[in-house]
Amino acid sequence: MAKRNLVVAQSGGPTPVINNSLRGIVEAARDFDAIGTVYGARHGIEGVLKEELINLSSQPPEEIVLLRYTPVAGSIGTCRYKLKPSQTRDFDRVIDVFRAHNVGYFLYIGGNDSMDTANKIAQLAHDRGLDLVAVGVPKTIDNDVGDSEFRSVDHTPGYGSAAKYWTHMIQYANEENGGSCPADPVLVMQAMGRKIGFIPAAARLADPYREMPLLIYLAERPCPLAQIADEVNDMLRKRGRCMIVVSEGFHVGELGEVRDAFGHTSFSSSKLTVAQILVNYLNEKGLAVKGAARGNVPGTDQRHSMAYASTVDLDEAYNVGRVAAALAAEGTSGYMATLLRNLGPAYTVRYEKVPLPEVANSERKFPAQWIAPSGNDVTDDFIRYARPLIGEDMLTLPMCDGRQRMTRLQPIFAEPKLPPYTPQMDSKQ
Repeated sequence: MAKRNLVVAQSGGPTPVINNSLRGIVEAARDFDAIGTVYGARHGIEGVLKEELINLSSQPPEEIVLLRYTPVAGSIGTCRYKLKPSQTRDFDRVIDVFRAHNVGYFLYIGGNDSMDTANKIAQLAHDRGLDLVAVGVPKTIDNDVGDSEFRSVDHTPGYGSAAKYWTHMIQYANEENGGSCPADPVLVMQAMGRKIGFIPAAARLADPYREMPLLIYLAERPCPLAQIADEVNDMLRKRGRCMIVVSEGFHVGELGEVRDAFGHTSFSSSKLTVAQILVNYLNEKGLAVKGAARGNVPGTDQRHSMAYASTVDLDEAYNVGRVAAALAAEGTSGYMATLLRNLGPAYTVRYEKVPLPEVANSERKFPAQWIAPSGNDVTDDFIRYARPLIGEDMLTLPMCDGRQRMTRLQPIFAEPKLPPYTPQMDSKQ
């Protein structure tokens, strides 16, 4: 069998474990005779369009191993470039680049929009008579890929690490709030996740027995600010202090929202934050005890703090990458590698595949039955679901001269074989 090359790309918001899926792909590809050189598209599908392909097969093995400890997308880069049906020249260019570089396998690491792109390219290649195997590799800290019954994917690589981050942040915040409550009795913290509540819900993992004065507000269960203020003051009367975790997409009015190429709100780029509006409201209305409300708005550290990466999440991300490479080598096109939870008291998963059309543009919602009747907490069923994902220990990071040692890929690029190209979105939008 003649070898054909493989292109892997990343899209959307990165995660602490995304590079371990990349590592899994690169290392697994060595075991398959059908796969030749593995290329990484620099900055996702934009790298394909611009013919910027990093040779991953020629990298020093130790740099590939270090991908396990290297967060987010600094290795080969990601993008928020959406291939829209009207961009026919872009689609033509993708096919031309793949033909020019003898690419027979395309693996796209990303969320629901990325699965849609992988599905479109798989269909296009088939229509154009190009023998191309396209496979999706799931990742997103939001955990919103798939269905709300968890039949297509139990959880997405990346979520467990975001959940672990919030587990520790709430523990630390509780120490701060408990010690500073005479002056700062209320701490409002805003969590990522747009309008999907899996990340803010993870705050409960820090306090599964509900010993902290903690309220959690998900975007899926909106309520007036006046109701939140009343519930905060009730907590202040009982406990003397209160911590609040709120979804960045919780409805509090106009935020001056900024949207990305996929049409998603970039809350950290918008003019106002939910947390600041809530802090202002609580302070203006008045607290039941002396002192003021303060706010913390973590940003992309929720997805790039490698020290809080879950070792369970890292292992699963790696295995999903290996499964995706195996699907590609077998010629199984039009699927996403997935992981499903096995039944039984002990937490284990199995790795399977799901058709790309089932997950392309999917948006799993936080199950309504996992929101407590009060609307300001989550249930024990959620805790049982999420607790295994954060693991039992802390990741040990490789260090050099007091700093973390991360992957530094050598700039070994495939020689361009086509004329330079400007992606359509860059040229006219």
